[in-house]
Amino acid sequence: MKIVFSSCPNDTFIYHAWVHGLISGAPKLDVTYADIDKTNTWASESTSYDVLKISCAALPWVRPEYALLPCGGALGRGCGPLVLVNGQHTEVGSSSLSGKRVAVPSERSTAYLLFRLWVAGHVPGGVGEIVVMPFHEIMPAVRDGVVDAGLVIHEARFTYPTFGLQLVKDLGEWWEEDTGLPIPLGAIIARRDLDVRGIASIIQQSVQYAWEHPEASQEYILQLAQEMDLEVAQAHINLYVNEFSANLGIQGYQAIEALLGRAAREGLVPEMPSHLFQPFYP
Repeated sequence: MKIVFSSCPNDTFIYHAWVHGLISGAPKLDVTYADIDKTNTWASESTSYDVLKISCAALPWVRPEYALLPCGGALGRGCGPLVLVNGQHTEVGSSSLSGKRVAVPSERSTAYLLFRLWVAGHVPGGVGEIVVMPFHEIMPAVRDGVVDAGLVIHEARFTYPTFGLQLVKDLGEWWEEDTGLPIPLGAIIARRDLDVRGIASIIQQSVQYAWEHPEASQEYILQLAQEMDLEVAQAHINLYVNEFSANLGIQGYQAIEALLGRAAREGLVPEMPSHLFQPFYP
C-alpha cells in the first residue's frame, strides 16, 4: 500500500507501528515522505497514492476518489501556526505587516488559510508578496531578511526564539477564541475503492501502539526529524498527537466544517465536497 506523510515527529510517531509491521494483518507499506506543499498538490492531481496526509485546508480540492478518514491527522488546541518577524528589522504588530513579503509553507495549507482569514480583519490593506517555502526554511529566511515575516508550523513554536524572532500572532489562539473549536490542521485521506474502514482501524491501532510503547519509535522519529533533539521532538508529539489523532469525533468534524465553511463564504476556497464526509460522518 502506497502511503505519503511528512517526516515530522507527530506523523512518524503515529505511523511507526504500521511502517514497521507491528500491526497484525496490516498490509506492508511503501512510504514516501513529503511536506504538505507536495501532498496537497498530489491529492488534487492524481490517485497515485493510496493514503495521504494533507492539510485540512486542501480538502476542497481533493479528487473525488478519496475519502476523509476519522483518524491519523492533526487537530488540537494550543498548537496553531504562528506569524513571526525579526524584531530587529520589523516593528512587531499586525499593522506592521501591511504590504510586507511573507513566507508560508503552502498556499493550500491550513496555516495559510487561517492567516488569510486573520489578515482580512487585522492587517490594513493586506500583506504584500506571498512566498511559498518548505516550512524548515522559513525561520532562517525571516532571520536573514529574505522575507519580512513568516508563517510557521510544527516545532517552530518551540524553537523560534533561538532564531531571534518575535511573535506577532498565534493564529491557533485567535481561532480558538473566535470559534471555541480545535484547530483543524492535518487530515488523512484514502482511496475509497480500498477498504477505508479497515485502513482507519489500522491507523487507530498504530496510534494506540505508539501511546502504549512511546520509546519504541524514538530512533525512527529522530532519524527522520530535521535537526531536532529528542526533547523538542517529544514536545512536538505531545502537542499534536491527542484524542483527535485516534478519532476526530463530532467536534473534530465541526472544526473542519467551520474552517472550510467560513473560507468558502469569503471566497477563499471552493465549497467543501459532501462526499469527503462519507462514510465516517458521525
